[in-house]
Amino acid sequence: MKEMLCITCPNGCRLRVEGTPPDLSVTGNLCGRGVDFARAEMTAPMRTVTTTVSTAFPDMPALPVRTAGPIPRGRIRDLMALLGTVTVREPLGIGAVVVPDALGLGVDVIAASDGLRERLPSP
Repeated sequence: MKEMLCITCPNGCRLRVEGTPPDLSVTGNLCGRGVDFARAEMTAPMRTVTTTVSTAFPDMPALPVRTAGPIPRGRIRDLMALLGTVTVREPLGIGAVVVPDALGLGVDVIAASDGLRERLPSP
């Protein structure tokens, strides 16, 4: 048996999962999302990653970024290694693509702050 906390809604149900994929039994959930969450966690866990990358701007040396969608949990270290090599050299705003199709996973890494764009002089 494995116990986990469901993070899909504010209920925060304590789930109990028994069996092996694809024959899993999930209990403790108050809604159907808990069952879906537990099954995904047991078969192919995914995560959205938030971190920072370096910039070429001394007044803002790091830019907050995040993945535009979830990636396999097992690839987070690879993504962090890739992002450690990235330096943003232009003023980007929220949602701007920093790394397209990161690791070939079909998920972009995007800017999560307007901090660099706000540093542009007004026209």
